[in-house]
Amino acid sequence: MSSLRRRFLGESSAEPSRDVTPEKDEEVRLVPLSKLRNLTLKTHKRSKRRNVLVFAFGGLFGLFVAAYFANQQDVVNLNGLIDMNFYESLLDIIPSGLVKEAKDLQQHERDATNYDSFSVGLHLQSQGVRALHPVIMVPGVISTGLESWGTEPGSRQYFRKRLWGSWSMMRALIMDKASWKRHVMLDKLTGLDPPHIKLRAAQGFDAADFFITGYWIWNKILENLATIGYDPLNSFTAAYDWRLSYINLEKRDRYFTRLKSYIELALATSDTKVVLVSHSMGSQVLYFFFQWVEAAGHGNGGTDWVDKHVDSWINISGCMLGALKGYPAVLSGEMKDTAQLNAFAVYGLEKFLAREERAEIFRAMPGISSMLPIGGDVVWGNKTWAPDDLPGQAVSFGTFINFKESNSTQSPGNLTVEESLKYLLTNSDSWYQDQIHNSYSHGVAHTTADIEDNLKDPRKWINPLETRLPLAPHLKIYCFYGIGKATERSYFYREEPQTSALNVTIDTGFSKGEVDHGVVLAEGDGTVSLLSTGYMCAKGWRMKRYNPAGVQIKTYEMPHEPDRFSPRGGPNTGMTFQSTIPDPQIAINKALGDHVDILGRSSLNDLVLRVAGGKGDQIEENFVSNIREYAEKVKIYDDE
Repeated sequence: MSSLRRRFLGESSAEPSRDVTPEKDEEVRLVPLSKLRNLTLKTHKRSKRRNVLVFAFGGLFGLFVAAYFANQQDVVNLNGLIDMNFYESLLDIIPSGLVKEAKDLQQHERDATNYDSFSVGLHLQSQGVRALHPVIMVPGVISTGLESWGTEPGSRQYFRKRLWGSWSMMRALIMDKASWKRHVMLDKLTGLDPPHIKLRAAQGFDAADFFITGYWIWNKILENLATIGYDPLNSFTAAYDWRLSYINLEKRDRYFTRLKSYIELALATSDTKVVLVSHSMGSQVLYFFFQWVEAAGHGNGGTDWVDKHVDSWINISGCMLGALKGYPAVLSGEMKDTAQLNAFAVYGLEKFLAREERAEIFRAMPGISSMLPIGGDVVWGNKTWAPDDLPGQAVSFGTFINFKESNSTQSPGNLTVEESLKYLLTNSDSWYQDQIHNSYSHGVAHTTADIEDNLKDPRKWINPLETRLPLAPHLKIYCFYGIGKATERSYFYREEPQTSALNVTIDTGFSKGEVDHGVVLAEGDGTVSLLSTGYMCAKGWRMKRYNPAGVQIKTYEMPHEPDRFSPRGGPNTGMTFQSTIPDPQIAINKALGDHVDILGRSSLNDLVLRVAGGKGDQIEENFVSNIREYAEKVKIYDDE
């Protein structure tokens, strides 16, 4: 059976899965140097043929998608297409030459990833790094699978199947969209399970190692942790239902109570404080936990609990001040990903899942709204200024929502971040307004007295500008995030006809300068703005008001330099390990700084393993962007 057929059908290969481990003193990159040269030559020779292959498969996929949408108009019968052995038929009609190219491409990818999976751990193992601290990982938004545990008639077909994060999700979405929506949307009034529906976060490493088969998330980190001695007894994944508000995470699932127990058990069984590793929204969840665990009437741990139990917090791409792209998602069911689609794709998407439906789904997941921008105009700027404005910039980033043209007297005009949040709530149903007001706060505390008062209000606990870090002088915080990838910073909107349930939409027809299909791009990691990932690490937590115990903060920025020959940018392409340097860091040539793909980056894995192995003191700060310059312009001062 061909490798392409095995790849489609998920069957195992009889071929060796991995080459031998490189010698201890051998210079290691992604693969041994001798093999890397051969692979590079082969890559250039096959690049043109690979483009033909990709184009051919893209065309076949396009035909399949077109057949589906045609089925909506009763032109063809999709059920007949699904009933037949689609994969076998697909392989029969693909020219044998293309099948051979696919086989060669797969072998190339296998060769290129043989050392990808474990090379970082093997390198550090040779330097004497071993598992020391128990490691608990907190995933980001949407990366945790959600599975159905309902037993009512409408849910039995999905029992223990993932309705988020698997091919079962795709099948359910395509074949029974209405049922899928009922299952994934929370009750609009309570923010909890709808009647007769029960979705829960998958647990264990399987919850977040892959999103769908073949699309890794935490898997690379798990592989490298295992290489230096980690296993299910000293490492855990604290998955959670990211749809829930943080208050409801504890109310329904007792999530923070369980997380506290995991940490206490890890300390008791290892006699070593834990290392917490969080990504994206998971960093907000963990920050909320730090407030919750101290608070009387909640975690009841007292002000010294974190210092006693946690050695380090590794904050990977944490959206500490929110993710700006979350705003258009809940306002109009859009973001850069939908705005940049071509006309045919937009038509298909709207037919299948219209903007109104997408906005409704996002709003019925209050956890998504936890990432609405924090800090208001003080952080994100006003109508004439923003801290990250560039010299000679035509329009300030401070106007977050822009209306190029107005067709009525009802137009709100250009809006700052603060004004945009008010506009969103004003134009939302009361149930959504209540969910936001009862769960989150987006302001700034300018005095220590204000912060101490906020520690009694759970709505403030997500916001690092209204609360403080734990009173844990021995805690160490490491901020690792990517930079240099164009990221959504503001938007151009236009008014919609009155016939639309949503009265505004991104003006996708407007592209000029930094404006791409109505989306204004600036610096970040492709998902989260640099101000959100970097401000608290570069300056905020270096103020006594927000860090009274003097917790040590180290920031390490990673430029985004993708490999054009890899579908996901080549998380380790050109990565060189140097074993004899005073400060044992990794020399970076090309690597990913993308928000998700950074989890597979070799330098990121190296840093995580060093902290887990008790070698975090070897890490030196690395600033590449202008975040410190931007942070100084943010109008928050330590002497207020």
